[in-house]
Amino acid sequence: MELEPLFEINAEIAPPILIPDTPEGTRVIVHVTGGNFEGPRLKGTVLASGADWFLLRADGVGVIDVRIVLKTEDGENIYMTYMGRGKMGASGLTGISTAPTFAASTKGKYAWLNSVQAFAEGETTPGGVKYKLSIRK
Repeated sequence: MELEPLFEINAEIAPPILIPDTPEGTRVIVHVTGGNFEGPRLKGTVLASGADWFLLRADGVGVIDVRIVLKTEDGENIYMTYMGRGKMGASGLTGISTAPTFAASTKGKYAWLNSVQAFAEGETTPGGVKYKLSIRK
């Protein structure tokens, strides 16, 4: 499969809300407080409107479940959601892999995102997370 870059995203996060020892593992709710994204076909900011409903399983695997809103530099809102996996290491979550999808206005210039399945690799950063997203050529 040949991929092309879609964009890089840097999201800022609030301190996590922990709910330890649930039957599924430790639930960690992480609110997104802002950020930015930029790629060849779109760029803009990450709105403070979403969160990761993260689950840390007993086997050390992190289950990622994110919903955020992107605001393009020309003012369009795009809903982005993704699920994925990461492994907990001594320095935090590592090897993050996700599969983002998008919902954009069918009448806007980003309607093409509605049919895109993206692939992302990411890592945690101090105070946030960053990903590189790609799509099929």
